[in-house]
Amino acid sequence: MEPPIDFDHFEAATFGDRALQREVLGLFEAQAEKLLQTIRQTDGKAQAEAAHALKGAARGIGAAAVAEEAEKIEQGDASAVERLGLRIADARKAAASYLSRA
Repeated sequence: MEPPIDFDHFEAATFGDRALQREVLGLFEAQAEKLLQTIRQTDGKAQAEAAHALKGAARGIGAAAVAEEAEKIEQGDASAVERLGLRIADARKAAASYLSRA
């Protein structure tokens, strides 16, 4: 099973800058929660647009499992919403653990 966040990808994308990493992960967490709420409360085009935005944000930090579930929702698979919430929770835990080191 792949890790919730590919930190090799994340470190390369943030040039190893810890302050930037904290900022990016904080922004992802806030955005993910807001978009997940939108995904849960809407359907159709609004749901697909929120899922698309979340997919891009997740790919940006290397959270492939979040991106995969968001893509399923974007394509109309409403059954992926619960799994998406779980993947976001996993990514948040991984991010907190990562930031607590160093």
